[in-house]
Amino acid sequence: MHALPFGTRHPSDGGFVAACPDTPRMRHLTFDLTDSSDDILTLEAMASTREAEHAAVMAEVEQVLAWAQAEFGGRQGPVEDGNTWDHELLVQHEAGGWITVTLTFSALPEFAEAFQAVFVNAEDD
Repeated sequence: MHALPFGTRHPSDGGFVAACPDTPRMRHLTFDLTDSSDDILTLEAMASTREAEHAAVMAEVEQVLAWAQAEFGGRQGPVEDGNTWDHELLVQHEAGGWITVTLTFSALPEFAEAFQAVFVNAEDD
């Protein structure tokens, strides 16, 4: 697998920060898109914050999932079985009071392109 160019690069890890004019800027989630030889893309959103910011992270997760449901809701399920997208949400409580949230999408290119059109602002490049 290799990383694909996908929107605005986050300087610390090569991921991108989601944003677009009609959607509030994602302040916490950063995204990374990878592809594989079977044309199934992996889009991973991650944030690591203290408890005080956890609700804001989860609001961003809910915003992304609401968009996915609205745009591709009838097409969710295992991508290997012919669906367009699926996701997994993991919330981990770490040492020192940190909470790491990871939202991972498996998706066809159609989903990733639509996601980019909504959440990635080209002027942030």
